[in-house]
Amino acid sequence: MIFHLLLKRTLVLLHDLAAVAVCWLLAYWLRFNLVVPEFLVEGALHTLPAVLVVYGPACWLFGLYRGIWRYASMMDMRRIILAVATAAVISAAAIYMFQLEPVPRSVLILHPLLLILVMGGSRFAYRAWRDRALYGRVVLAGEPVLVLGSGDAADQLLRELARSPDWCVVGLLSEDERRIGHEIQGVKILGPHEDLSAWAEKLSVKRAIVAMPEASPRKRRHAMELAVQAGLSVMTVPSLEDMLAGKVAVSRVRQVQLEDLLGREPVQLDDAGLRAWFDGQAVLVTGAGGSIGSELARQLARFTPRLLILLDVSEYALYRLEQEFRRAHPQAACVFVVGDVKDVAWLDRIFALHRPSVVFHAAAYKHVPLMEGENAWQAVRNNVVGSKRLAEAARHYGVDKFVLVSTDKAVNPTNVMGATKRLAERILAAMQEERGEGGTRFITVRFGNVLGSNGSVIPTFREQIARGGPVTVTHPDIIRYFMLIPEAAQLVMQAGLMGQGGEIFVLEMGEPVRIADLARDMIRLSGFTENEIRIEFTGLRPGEKLYEELLADSEQTLSTPHPKLRVALAEAAPDAVWRRELENWLREPVPETNGDLKLRLHRFVPEYSPQLG
Repeated sequence: MIFHLLLKRTLVLLHDLAAVAVCWLLAYWLRFNLVVPEFLVEGALHTLPAVLVVYGPACWLFGLYRGIWRYASMMDMRRIILAVATAAVISAAAIYMFQLEPVPRSVLILHPLLLILVMGGSRFAYRAWRDRALYGRVVLAGEPVLVLGSGDAADQLLRELARSPDWCVVGLLSEDERRIGHEIQGVKILGPHEDLSAWAEKLSVKRAIVAMPEASPRKRRHAMELAVQAGLSVMTVPSLEDMLAGKVAVSRVRQVQLEDLLGREPVQLDDAGLRAWFDGQAVLVTGAGGSIGSELARQLARFTPRLLILLDVSEYALYRLEQEFRRAHPQAACVFVVGDVKDVAWLDRIFALHRPSVVFHAAAYKHVPLMEGENAWQAVRNNVVGSKRLAEAARHYGVDKFVLVSTDKAVNPTNVMGATKRLAERILAAMQEERGEGGTRFITVRFGNVLGSNGSVIPTFREQIARGGPVTVTHPDIIRYFMLIPEAAQLVMQAGLMGQGGEIFVLEMGEPVRIADLARDMIRLSGFTENEIRIEFTGLRPGEKLYEELLADSEQTLSTPHPKLRVALAEAAPDAVWRRELENWLREPVPETNGDLKLRLHRFVPEYSPQLG
């Protein structure tokens, strides 16, 4: 291997020395209009060895042989210019100092200019030949593809794809009208993004690549939507952050996912504040095997708390998380606890043994239709009794902050699940009202659906598409708010850091998404049409609303220093009579009917509109 490397470098050095000699003689030839006097020919040949002795080491010292001609770049050209300029000055000085032979001054100027052209040109000509650019784009090999974007990423992508036999870029589309009609790497910018469908049909293209990592998420989403609507298979380049970090190359294109179409701006975290908050602390996460709980655990591991206590009632979910942490976060100090938040004795043991100072309570029953019928009392037991007992244990053992993960379904609820989550919010408000000096601070974070969470529509749609359909949607006009799981977990932590007790933080959820449009996008992204996989509307399920809200009628919000967090100014905390009545009800046996249960829930959550039919 070393011998092969030295041989290649020696050959390149010999090439450059030959170029020095040829250009030295060529400079004389040009200076004297192709007829060089005989005495000057002899002088040129006598001074040539001295010139070679100067240029050879200069080229080596300036690193001309560290580069690879296959990837010749402007950095290589810069090295050539510096090496040639330095050697030209030294050789001119040596010729006059040692009075070797008379050399015309014009030759001393022409020689380095010619040499830069020859040395640089040979390297770039070799790269062009290897990139097949010398032959233009007459022979179109590979699958034709259109690229959306005309920036640095698009330029780099074209360079990479030119070396691939699998792809042939037949055109670019740009949102910058000033660039339309121009070329990048020999590929013409055909028109704006909006013309994608027409160009795809004209050029018989079935695939598009979105190469706009530097653009805003909204612009990238718009470009992806245009490609999806055109019926194309859509791919995208990696994120700008990953490319700048050197994790992936621009050529590592991937299929566009539903998350890309959501177009969420990245969350800006107060990393220093979170690190200081968790430093040396034990942090308890309940529901750690679920979508939000497990992502909270992953995000928390980045800040290396003293101990992560990960609690879940599902043995299998906790086992999978344990295996993941062993592989991905071996440095994290964790304990994985199987347990139920309703189990007071077990909670006492956990708190007494590990002494957490921060609790993130993500454990809950969240499936609306499932909790509406036979399981309604279990929703009360888990979401209300479990939250209450966990909060009481946190207060008893001096936890600093208790953060409840709530839901937009708690706002003006029409179902049991939403009502139980709202009741848990009110219990924490009451406990915050009772808080003494230095006691536990109770904070609530409320947000909508997270994309791809357990039990959400996304996994269901994927399964239905895999089976060949139909994709079932309850109503043509039903809309929901969505955010990404990592985004939600990050904002829950940020809200916990900012909260001082008693707040209901509301996450900025962006624009609501029509579920029928979501289903159509998933069908297209899977490579099908609505003719191949149809959408079937099944009617609203028990307890389901056409739209969700993030604030109740009696609430207003104030902005916070964080652009994606607002804080609700909620109504006054429940009084002592309300608390006693709730305690008595929760001690009662299972209600005889679901109607009785819903009426009692309405007593404690007045904004709840139960469906009693």
